[in-house]
Amino acid sequence: MSKILNEVLLANRDYVAGFDKADLAMPPARQFAILTCMDARLDPAKYAGLSEGDAHVVRNAGGRASDDAIRSLVISYKLLGTKEWFVIHHTDCGMETFTNEIMTDLCASSLKSASVDASGWHDCCEGPGSKEAKYINWLTIKNQAESVLEDVTRIKTHPLVPANIPVYGYVYDVKTGSLIEIPEATAAGRAS
Repeated sequence: MSKILNEVLLANRDYVAGFDKADLAMPPARQFAILTCMDARLDPAKYAGLSEGDAHVVRNAGGRASDDAIRSLVISYKLLGTKEWFVIHHTDCGMETFTNEIMTDLCASSLKSASVDASGWHDCCEGPGSKEAKYINWLTIKNQAESVLEDVTRIKTHPLVPANIPVYGYVYDVKTGSLIEIPEATAAGRAS
């Protein structure tokens, strides 16, 4: 058993010992959802004041409005009653450090973990790699405010998203913990 697996299972055993959440309802109590990044420095429960059962949190690399993220948000609304959505990207995001082309080249070279330094991303090893990466839009980020606006707009204009759901746009500052509104995104996400 790996050290990490053992730590997770021990933590779960401790959690189970004091578990008192069996009566939480499936729909989120506060009726909202957050789309945010998977970055380990972000804790939506803390920065948004959430407890278990309060809200849906959809996470992916960059907090981007991918097809799968929109699928989750539509389920959140249609089947579980959320009424407001947040798109929250963050400063110092790893998605700002590469492009689709860089990722495609790295994956074609090797499937091992890459490293980064002042001169950019590098593979540690020779193949085997895969050219399949060229078929994926990695949804990289050049500018946080622009990517938040793009994602809010994509969500609001999606044919499965009702016009009455407001979508707010923010950037979380990893140095201060603050949520910084992107006014253009929130304007684009207004309910009608």
